[in-house]
Amino acid sequence: MRVALIHDWLTVYAGAERVLEQLVSLYPDADLFSIVDFLPEEGRGFISHKPVRTSFVQHLPFARRRYRQYLPLMPLAIEQFDLSTYDLVISSSHAVAKGVLTGPDQLHLCMCYSPMRYAWDLRHQYLKESGLDKGLKGWLAKWALHRIRLWDAQTANGVDEFVAISKFIARRIWKSYRRESTVIYPPVDIGRFVPGTKKEEFYLTASRMVPYKKIDLIVESFSRMPDKHLVVIGDGPDFGKVRGKAGPNVELLGFRPQDELREYLQRAKAFLFAAEEDFGIAPLEAQACGTPVIAYGKGGALETVRGPDHPRPTGVFFREQTVPAIMRAVTEFEEKEAQIRQEDCRNNAVRFGPDRFREEFRRFVDQAWAEFRRRTG
Repeated sequence: MRVALIHDWLTVYAGAERVLEQLVSLYPDADLFSIVDFLPEEGRGFISHKPVRTSFVQHLPFARRRYRQYLPLMPLAIEQFDLSTYDLVISSSHAVAKGVLTGPDQLHLCMCYSPMRYAWDLRHQYLKESGLDKGLKGWLAKWALHRIRLWDAQTANGVDEFVAISKFIARRIWKSYRRESTVIYPPVDIGRFVPGTKKEEFYLTASRMVPYKKIDLIVESFSRMPDKHLVVIGDGPDFGKVRGKAGPNVELLGFRPQDELREYLQRAKAFLFAAEEDFGIAPLEAQACGTPVIAYGKGGALETVRGPDHPRPTGVFFREQTVPAIMRAVTEFEEKEAQIRQEDCRNNAVRFGPDRFREEFRRFVDQAWAEFRRRTG
């Protein structure tokens, strides 16, 4: 059968692209489509250097740097792809990819990382963080997101089966689209993230510094605990804000290569994670290195970190995104640290490896295809 893979946009190698990498390995002869493709030549290995068919957004002014600003045009752009000759269409979607047009004799499966966050439950947060919660530009943005939300809900009808990356996202899919979904957790590269030989007396957090990651809260919390050492890896728009809250016991390293990040994960006493993530790969990479996690107890972290109540715990949770809650969680971790074993952290992460993802996704597609052929004759 002819297979088409549809991805929102190709600009970096991040969480969604790690899933796409596995889809390409499962379907090496599939054709690949994306709204835009600005991957550098040296960064195309994860899609096996496949040619990518892009939309008209690729050629609009300043699209390389400001492609997100063309979001209002993306529903139109995704509908321009002619997929009529394909038997199986797999959309890899957190924005518009699931909106591709398919016919009654085509099977459309959607690997959904989330319904479009800025159009649904996180709309108010995104508008505020973007400075678009008031004024004329704000009203225009709200109107555009209103129209996109209507389109997004309507196009859910064109998907035959949804795959959610976590139970948390399955609930969000149901809330937005009133559709059931199958949970298949994304792959984590547990082969590259392995335990080290010795732990040291420092805590670690690593992330791109954007508002929802709440790195500033972690840094402020440790600045109030001067007897504890925190290492922070990452950069981004909030770097200045984070630096302004850092005390002398907080070490800001900025961006570091993946190999160096892995070394810090192996040596750290624990990894701090304060975001409400759909899934969250970073806590699993930490656990793959045998490192416990202190995480915000909401979203995907509840499915990837085992709390103190579990027979084989891998971390502790804090229930509010506040400085006092993080400080209490660090204290709780130190009280219960002896109960958390390096091998339990590692074994928990192994459950999310790439081989497991490929096996589960292949089985899901085979079952969906068999059922589809039974219905269509």
